[in-house]
Amino acid sequence: MEELAQRMCLIQTQALKGPREDMHKGLRALAAIADQIGLCSLSEVAHDVMACIELGDAVAEAATLARLARVGERSLTELWDLNEFTV
Repeated sequence: MEELAQRMCLIQTQALKGPREDMHKGLRALAAIADQIGLCSLSEVAHDVMACIELGDAVAEAATLARLARVGERSLTELWDLNEFTV
């Protein structure tokens, strides 16, 4: 869960002031982690952002990054709530 949160923060930082290649790598890692723990929607949105980067569509990239933030926050909240009940 912590790794997921760190990756989300890193991607947000890279989106503001980083090379797109680095952000693409971070998104690939985020998608892999999300797949491993069953967060399919988060993985799908990460892949959507990667597609926007590959196409060079800055407007779609910005919109999809906003969706990634919403889905990521919701996923982390659900994981947090789940961990609260299993401890």
